[in-house]
This record gives sequence, structure tokens and C-alpha cells, in this order.
Amino acid sequence: MTDLAARATAAGLVRDWEDADGNAQRVPDDVLAAILDRLDPTPPDTPFLSADAGAAIDLPAGATGAVELHFEDGGRASPKRDAGGRLPPIDRPGYHRLLVGERAYTLALAPRRCPEPPPRSWGAAVQIPALQSRAPRAFGDAGALVEAAEAFGRAGAQALAISPTHALFPADPTRFSPYAPSTRLFHNVLLADPGLIGVPLPPAPAPALIEWESAARERLQQLRGAYDLAGEAARSAALAFRRQRGAALEVHARFDALHAQLGGHGWQDWPSAYQDPSADAVIRFAAEHADDVAFYAFLQWLADLGLATAQRSARERMRVGLIADLAVGMDGGGSHAWGARDELLTGLTVGAPPDPLGPDGQNWGITALDPFALERTGFRPFIETLRATLAHAGGIRIDHALGLQRLWVIPAGESACRGAYLTMPGEHLRRIVAIEAHRAGALVIAEDLGTVPPGFRDELARRCMLGMRVLPFERDADGGFTRPADWDEMAVAMTGTHDTPTVAGWWKGRDIDWAWKLGRRSRHVSAVEDKAHRGEERAALWQAMGETGAPPAQPPLDRVLAHVATAPAPLAIVPVEDLLGEQEQPNLPGTVDEHPNWRRRLPAPTEQLLAQRDVARRTDLLTAERHG
Repeated sequence: MTDLAARATAAGLVRDWEDADGNAQRVPDDVLAAILDRLDPTPPDTPFLSADAGAAIDLPAGATGAVELHFEDGGRASPKRDAGGRLPPIDRPGYHRLLVGERAYTLALAPRRCPEPPPRSWGAAVQIPALQSRAPRAFGDAGALVEAAEAFGRAGAQALAISPTHALFPADPTRFSPYAPSTRLFHNVLLADPGLIGVPLPPAPAPALIEWESAARERLQQLRGAYDLAGEAARSAALAFRRQRGAALEVHARFDALHAQLGGHGWQDWPSAYQDPSADAVIRFAAEHADDVAFYAFLQWLADLGLATAQRSARERMRVGLIADLAVGMDGGGSHAWGARDELLTGLTVGAPPDPLGPDGQNWGITALDPFALERTGFRPFIETLRATLAHAGGIRIDHALGLQRLWVIPAGESACRGAYLTMPGEHLRRIVAIEAHRAGALVIAEDLGTVPPGFRDELARRCMLGMRVLPFERDADGGFTRPADWDEMAVAMTGTHDTPTVAGWWKGRDIDWAWKLGRRSRHVSAVEDKAHRGEERAALWQAMGETGAPPAQPPLDRVLAHVATAPAPLAIVPVEDLLGEQEQPNLPGTVDEHPNWRRRLPAPTEQLLAQRDVARRTDLLTAERHG
């Protein structure tokens, strides 16, 4: 083995791997070298151990001396090793301190399984900004989400999956993708609804496509007005929230206030005096602009209040309520990187190699938590991220859950195909997810689409982390559609996701129109041939649904929903676009400005949409099939 290969192996870089089509791939040496130059595998001072509650605990090699266990909720124990050197089973989930001789370890004991989902239920998926509310607004917010939760609960849904609510960049409204946040520790303040504290927003035009730049700037001005008008009770509650969230919120609020003053893509564009949050210039700025910093801290409280209110409304009628979405990472120019850049990968972006979802590969242009930094910090950043996401939710969807096992990392400036898989401390991460989900009483959905290594889905199922079985991707070896009755039980059944064509769009070939318009790679030589092949696929799906004859020209939405609803999955999730028969999808992976990603609005308030005869028939169909 060459020195480069040995270094790559020691750092957890995978040199040889298999793509989605089963073809062997090898990472070029120059790519390995570039990635290695950007990693710091310094070992932690206090090693992190994890184990399953109720199972024997393996100790690190060379760990000698007396054993003492300090439980996080108080109390001590002095467990004795067995003949194999292992500690006996301990059934107390949590984060404990383990002393072995003179060495100290953090010991995370996880429940063997995440909370079980309710049986045979259905839910909907929505993009919060797409929602319309009774009072017209330029984009959906927490108030619209409260209304949607109430409406879907009355329609029989037991869960409402929402787009990520992570903090974005209020000073730069052109960056509105919910999957490229400034930080995942706080929320998108533009989703805050001051109507919840008695200062309602004025009506605003609600175009079919959100004009983010103008709409966000106007909303931020309105929120500033609401802050100025907030009563004493709201200000006191916001101040208590600010104190409770401590230094992390101060850093984030200062970042947003500085970004509003200094501009730029992120902190790297600021004068050097402001690039360190502990610098004197930053401290002076915070003192001189105390009201601006307080404003952004106030908005975090208001956004948190909106999500809490929405979850309360949801749980009045649903067994699960909101299912929050956890993005893979964050923007390297955002507040997390500014405040704690040593926790993140530097000089690397994350994405995905070429696969059916993204034939050209995907470079998401974001960074992620550094696996070596996680070990050095006792996984605190990951724990805090989970707690922020689960604070007001009955479930969590982990986007690109493969990231719990390995990340496709790309040297900055390179294309998506010039990357490599970086091994993550997957066992630790999955156990932490189980601990936090158990504490929140929340179900876990692990998005497992794309290139997945052997055994990964089995491990997710063993821990009751539900995979995703999405209709367009469920095929047999010959490319035919498999019956939902044969789909995995430990997974969520779905007609589609925000990244896939809607049912109506797929049936009509709208995705093919977009692909040829944008000059994307295709297995077919022309759009005509592509459409002809889609006709064959429509016929195959029609037959898989047990129908005979030629498939109808119009999308058979009721039949498709009923088909997917027969899956043995405990939960079926239907994007609201499929309930409505919309042809356009919320996001087209691999595009930025070429497609109106994250800009589409629903045509009416949720309550009105669900009352429409066709839509009500579909929700009744789902309720009868899933709860009957």
C-alpha cells in the first residue's frame, strides 16, 4: 500500500467504491491528496464511547484499572468486567461519565430502538413558504403552518412533514434554499408570525411564484415594526428565551446584525477585524448595535413560538404532528462556521456522486460537521443540532441519512464527480439519534435514497429508523414497478418527494420537458424518444396497479394514491402537490436559478384546498385505507 493510500485509509477515506449501477470506481490520487490536506484527525482528549442500553459494553483496548460510572442524572456504580473484559449490561439511556483507571470517557447509552411509529397512518408533506393563509401574504410562515396543521388534522392526517426551518440569511434574501442554512441550531426568522403576539402582518400580494428578494426585505421591515410594537409580556418571554439559549444565540444574533451591516456572501468577505466572533471589534459592534442584536434574538424567540404553536395545533388532532426536516449541513459562510468553524469541514463541500436522482452528481456547496471534530467535542454539536430540530416536532426526517455513515466530500472548486467518501462515526451518530429521539418521543425517518452501501438499510431498520420507499424508485431488476405490498415494513411509503416529479408531472412528462429544456444528460437521443419511453413506464405502472388496457391520458391520482397506501409501511406520506394534482415539483436537484426552486405557492389556503371535492375524496381514501 502506498503512503497516500495508507493515509487515506487511516483518515477514513474510501478509495474504492461501487456506484448506484454496481460499477467499481476508484478515487484519483490527486483527489485523495487534496482531501487529506483539508482534514485534521487529531485524537480527542476525552474519548467518546457508545453502546446499547441493556447490552454488554466493550471497553477500549488497553483500558485498565478500576471502573466507576457516573450517571448523568446522578448516582454512581462500580460495574465489574466479565471474563471477556466487557462491562455488564446497563439499562439507563443517556450520556454518562465512565472512569477506567485514570482515563475518563463519555459513555452514550442508547435505547436499542427509536420510538415506534403509530400503525397504519398517513400524513402530508408541505413546503412552509408555499403555504397560503387566510390573510394573503407573500409567502407562507408559522401562521400558515398552524392553519395547515389544523386543516390536515381534520382531514385525517396523523403527521405533517415540513421543509427545514433552519436559519437562513435574513440580510441576503437571494439565499432561500432551506437546505443551505446559515446554521441548523436556530430557525429561519422570516417564518416568524408576529400575529401570534397580537401584531398581525398586513395583507400582501400572493403571487404564484415567490419574489424572494423583495418579499423577504419587506417582511423583515414588518418584523422590525412588530418588534418595536411588542408588548411587555412578549419582550419578557423573548428575553428569557435569549438567556436560556445563552452564548450560541448571542453569536448567531450578532452574526445576523453584522451581516446586515457588512453584507458579503458570508463572514469570509468581512474585514478581518470582524471574522472572529470574540474579537474586540465584534464586541464593540454588539454594544453599539445592542438593539439590532436584540431584534434578531427576539425573532428567534418568535420563530420558535410559531413552531411550538403549530405543533400544539397538530397534536390536538394528530398522533405524530410535525415531522421536522434536518438538512445535511450548512453554508460555510454562515453563523455556525463563523462562531465555531473548528467544528466543520474546511475547504471541502459535500454532495453526492452520480446516481439516478442526479446523473451528473451533486455538489451542494455546503459544509458539514467534521467527524474528527465531533470526536474531539464529545459530539456536542450533533446533539445540539438534533435538540434544536426536535424541540417542537413529533418526528424528524434526516435528509441524506447516508451522511450518518459516510459523506461524499469534494475539494472546494471541484466538480461533484471529483470527490470521495469520508467515513463518519456512524455507530455513535445513530446511537445519539436514538437517545435524542427517545427523549423527544419522536419517530425517525432516515432518507436512504441513492447510492447506499450493503447492510446500511438493515442497520436503520434494526434501530427503527424508517427508510423511504418512493414510488418512482421502487423497481425490480428488470426496471418494472414493484407492488407496494412488497415494500419494506420499516419504511415510509411515499408517492414522491420535493426532489422528484409529482405524480401528475411524471404522468405528463413534465420532468422530461425540464430535462431537455436545461440540456441535461439523458439515456435517450431525443425528447420524443424520452417521452415514448415514459409512455412505456406509464403502461407498466398501470399494470402494476392491477389495471388492464391502455393507461388513461390524465393522471389517475386516486388510483396511484390508493396503490401506494396499500404498502405495509406504518406511515404513508403524500406531498400536498400530489393531493392537488399539481404538475410542477418544488425543487429540481442540480439547479439553482434555471428552475424556480422553493418559489412555488399553493393556489389557495390549505383549508380551502382540502375542502375541494376531488381533494377531499383523496384524503378520505387515504384515511379509509390507512386507518380502516
